[in-house]
Amino acid sequence: GLVPAAFKCGPDYIDPMFHSEIIGAHTRNLDLFMLSEEACKYLLAVNSAQADLAVLEGVMGYYDGLGGRSTEASSYHLASLTATPVVLIVDCRGASLSLAALISGFARFRPDSGIKGIILNNLSDSLYQGYKKMLEAETGLSVVGYFPSLPECSLESRQLGLISPTEVDGLKQKVALLAKQAEQSLDLDMLLTLARQAPELDYPVFKIKKGTPVTIGVAKDKAFCFYYQDSLELLEKMGAAIRFFSPLHDQTLPACDGIVLGGGYPELYAEKLADNISMRQSLKYALQKGIPCLAEGGGYLYLLDALVDKEGREHKMTGFLAGQARVTSHLSRFGYITLTALKHNLLCAAGETIKAHEFHYSDSSNYGNSFRAVKPISGKSWDCIHSKENVLAGYPHLHFWSNIDFAYSFLERCRAYKHCQEK
Repeated sequence: GLVPAAFKCGPDYIDPMFHSEIIGAHTRNLDLFMLSEEACKYLLAVNSAQADLAVLEGVMGYYDGLGGRSTEASSYHLASLTATPVVLIVDCRGASLSLAALISGFARFRPDSGIKGIILNNLSDSLYQGYKKMLEAETGLSVVGYFPSLPECSLESRQLGLISPTEVDGLKQKVALLAKQAEQSLDLDMLLTLARQAPELDYPVFKIKKGTPVTIGVAKDKAFCFYYQDSLELLEKMGAAIRFFSPLHDQTLPACDGIVLGGGYPELYAEKLADNISMRQSLKYALQKGIPCLAEGGGYLYLLDALVDKEGREHKMTGFLAGQARVTSHLSRFGYITLTALKHNLLCAAGETIKAHEFHYSDSSNYGNSFRAVKPISGKSWDCIHSKENVLAGYPHLHFWSNIDFAYSFLERCRAYKHCQEK
């Protein structure tokens, strides 16, 4: 069979986890707000070099971009940039001929829409041939198959989106059912024919600075699982060895020269994190000794004094940063931001910028004030992120390919720490 590579348009962490679980390979995010067009093309090319086929999953509506009023950073933007043939998935519930108007509107909304085919969703086998004939005649597009309603394959959601793959009961069985259905009701040969219409991708080559080796401890378990694989691999290309550890299950930090605490679901595992006293003490002691640490999202919450769950129960966290976070019933902040440093810090000098995003239902009593965050389109702004000599911690999620100098600066601080420890 063919070897696939999978990509997700936008910043979402959870969909790529499912891709990786299904195809057995790391999925990458291609986000045209956080990353430049050149970086997106480079990462698409590099990460699909050993694959026979690259599949790019869209985000939201096809044309929905920044602020809901622009196509910038939309699925359409990414497809247009990479000249990727587009297959539109259309929900057929409660409609027939009106679907032709809907599909034609999508295909003609922009002259370079790139839409080449259609997959009909929630459609029965008995109706498929009639719909296929009608829609192809009305739209001029190829209908490449359908999916009936499969409630036994549904996936649960929570506040941050789908639950993670490790939490889905019977995921392999559900995927097997979906694969069997795809073989029966999708024209896979036609999909491959459409894919072959994609021209060769032109992309720039990025020069990556490499320094002396360092080891970076990366928290990774059910509580901390939000990472961009390309960011971690960029650290590796710059000379870092990644060593994963679990704040839930390990008793102490691994031997390392720097720490990354990513986002995730600490609020769901707050009691277990609090009960692991030895890990909390080990981390706090290392931070007090000066080990460099980047903490974002859930990782930032772990460094606070306490985390209050949705039932109102308070759980002790690391206590390196003053303040507590409380889980709420609504989004506190959501969407893309541009961060500008207000002071010199672990990753950059004052005035330097990086693009990021926030998405959280918790609220903190102490946001920090080392960066100014500005939303695109609206221009709304606020101060955020704690910066100490060796720590950068806050709600925003970063992608190092937005500004690769931030990654190199972090590793340089880790190298300096390693050198001091070796004296």
